[in-house]
Amino acid sequence: MSKRIDLTNQRFGRLVVIKYYGNNSANSNAMWLCQCDCGNKTVVDGVRLRSGITKSCGCLRRDLSSKRVYKNPKFVDYMGRSDQLRDKNGVSLSSISESARNKSGVIGVSYDRQTGKWFARLMIDHKYVLLKSFKTITEAIEARREAEETYLGIKRNDKTKEIEKV
Repeated sequence: MSKRIDLTNQRFGRLVVIKYYGNNSANSNAMWLCQCDCGNKTVVDGVRLRSGITKSCGCLRRDLSSKRVYKNPKFVDYMGRSDQLRDKNGVSLSSISESARNKSGVIGVSYDRQTGKWFARLMIDHKYVLLKSFKTITEAIEARREAEETYLGIKRNDKTKEIEKV
């Protein structure tokens, strides 16, 4: 058994470690109760603190996102125009258009490194009609395609990525 590194009173980004909070049941890493500069308290895996992965309770991401929004002219144009973020059927544009961050090559299909599973998602009118994990990318893609056909009435041609109305 390795000796635990005491992180008490150390600062990591916006977090100051208050005390040891037990071990993570999944990987046995030490967990630490931290106080964020914003006032929130949060429990964080010590490895994530020391590696710089976790720097706040979540407020840092919110603050950075808020600042980035106003630097994006397209987003500023869409502010207050929620009809522009959905199609005429109420389907979120992010559900039917590929993001630059998409690594699977298929809209609504992503890989979760923590669980080692593929996820298929489809949201309509602020509700997930598909949110399921799969062992293989093929199963996830098939589920996404079936949901698109069922809920959106579209069938994608996988070779050309063109959409056909059903």
